[in-house]
Amino acid sequence: MTPRRIDTEIDRLYQLPPDEFTAARNALAKEAGTDGADVRRLAKPPIAAWAVNQIYWKRRDIYDALIAASTELRKLHKAILAGRRADIREAAKVHDETIDAALKAALAILREEGHPVTDATRQAILTTLRALPAEDPPGRLTRTVQPGGFEMLAGLSIAGPDAKFRVRPDATTQAKTGTHATAPAPAKARTDAKATAQAKAAHEAAARAVREAERAASRAEFEAARLTREAAKAAKEVEDAREALETAQQALEDAKAAAASTARARETADRRAKEAERTLDAARRALRGGGRS
Repeated sequence: MTPRRIDTEIDRLYQLPPDEFTAARNALAKEAGTDGADVRRLAKPPIAAWAVNQIYWKRRDIYDALIAASTELRKLHKAILAGRRADIREAAKVHDETIDAALKAALAILREEGHPVTDATRQAILTTLRALPAEDPPGRLTRTVQPGGFEMLAGLSIAGPDAKFRVRPDATTQAKTGTHATAPAPAKARTDAKATAQAKAAHEAAARAVREAERAASRAEFEAARLTREAAKAAKEVEDAREALETAQQALEDAKAAAASTARARETADRRAKEAERTLDAARRALRGGGRS
């Protein structure tokens, strides 16, 4: 099997219903030749990751819109962290809208395929959508993923480290720089000093608010990550149990088939043994009859 054919078949694997993945993967591994071991190592996605994959395969327009919005939002966040000013409100709104559309599409796909939509599954899907684009190829997620943290900064406007308040230069400073201005009156000077003090106080208050927001965001991100890890762990345990059940069921079916085959072989052997006994009895009777004559 050529590499391109294998790649196409792997794409098909991730479009199959979850309960068909393991058998199809194992069958593909047998046909993949030297790539069989790599194919056999392909992980079955948990139900939340599977649902996100199906958005890529079945609702590509929604998936592409989400990736575009996420990419734009990340670009703006990086600009802010680099000390440049940027208004992310519109980009964040668009990102939230595309996540909402993608979540609705994923839940609809789950319902159409007959899968229950639990709170844990919904949260795992939402968290994964916020983390896209991920390291796994599109449509081939093998696990739920967690956001990198950029979206936790949404709504914050953080100035660069060199940002300072600029105070209007006095007459002496203007003279040294070659500029000229009329010296302010005492009342005007007091007003400017008061305005400057108020501005500095406002700046300090804003800085404190940003630091508090960053700490709150960090705590929220940590808690969200913890809950996501627990949900992902629970989902993985469920998927592992299901896969183990599928393997056990297949082994049971194979054992039943082997038992049935053994039973048929035994019946055939019994029948032939009885036929042989009847043939032997007939031969003995014929031999006794010939001896009497």
